[in-house]
Amino acid sequence: MATTETAPTAPARERWTAQWKELHAEVITTGLCTGCAGCVIACPHDVIGYEHGQGGYTPFHLEEELGPDNCIHGEKGCTSCTRACPRFRAWEVQAEEHLFGRTRTPDEVAGISKDIILARASDDFVHEVGQDGGLVSAILIWAMEHGYIDAALVSYLEGDGTSWKAVPGVARTRDDVLRAAGSRYTYSANTLAYDEAVAGGAEKIALVGMSCQTSIVPVMNARKVGKVGRRFALNIGLLCSKSFDDAIFEDLFELKFGLRREDIKKVNIKGVFQVWTHDGRYHEIPLKECHAWTREGCNHCPDFAAQHADISTGGIGEHNDWTLTVVRTDLGREILIKMLEDGSIIGRPGDDDPGAIELMRKLAAKSRQRWPESAVPEPRVLPA
Repeated sequence: MATTETAPTAPARERWTAQWKELHAEVITTGLCTGCAGCVIACPHDVIGYEHGQGGYTPFHLEEELGPDNCIHGEKGCTSCTRACPRFRAWEVQAEEHLFGRTRTPDEVAGISKDIILARASDDFVHEVGQDGGLVSAILIWAMEHGYIDAALVSYLEGDGTSWKAVPGVARTRDDVLRAAGSRYTYSANTLAYDEAVAGGAEKIALVGMSCQTSIVPVMNARKVGKVGRRFALNIGLLCSKSFDDAIFEDLFELKFGLRREDIKKVNIKGVFQVWTHDGRYHEIPLKECHAWTREGCNHCPDFAAQHADISTGGIGEHNDWTLTVVRTDLGREILIKMLEDGSIIGRPGDDDPGAIELMRKLAAKSRQRWPESAVPEPRVLPA
């Protein structure tokens, strides 16, 4: 008697049930929360608050029914906040599988990548106004002009720019992009500008953010959080070892070094905290002087190299007017190749500055040592 073989049945996918209660217990109260605000913009009920200011940068629950550590919508089945969190459970594995179809190997300590180059804006004004090589500004301007995006989530300096308080905002034009140019080194949850971008009609949004923020997009899409994740069309990451609480300006820069917020023109970090003032003076502040103002959300962050962006960028290495550029996705490669071909940017092999690549790996390995033993193990992987 003939027998009929049947194909093996795929194991049922476990239903996602984690909600604010689990997020609060496993991420927010344990110190894993970076303040990226992914949960805030993903919440369909607008019940997650966020204080974007000194001593804040942490989400909290707004409704009173079940207290600060539970959510009535979560009890009814809403799971958007945990689906959006790039520090909740197996976030790194899920982001990598979504972006690259695999997880990193032990020697990929700075994340999976396709190419590493040095790049800078070819437009002299963009190059001068931007940080290091002005690359991020050049990419945003080009992507807007060529239809890849219609808005970008960036940070601006509050008010007339003399406060040196970074705030989230939307860039829709070349002028907007250039106004947002430059590094802050205090935190801005750029994702909080998402609603403003959508209200203005944006459907293809770029996110420019620190490492923690750029993991939001692939995590959202891997966990199928919905429309919010699908609107992100380009993801640009900034290499980041830490950011500082706003109190550093008054408590250190002004009290010890006599540098008032309103006098500061530009800042950078190149082994020391560099400060330029409007009157043409230049100051160097040892980084060890700044460590006490490290933002709490950075203490357990394992991602220096913005490992889940389409393009990761940073001003490290010996060439101060070039940007170390890590190309991670097909989209990132497509955009940079087209920009190189039409002369929008100038590129050099990454091997022209091997010290910069080695420094990126070293800082990435150091950051991964921050990930606590009590959390999922994957982000603790170090070089073989």
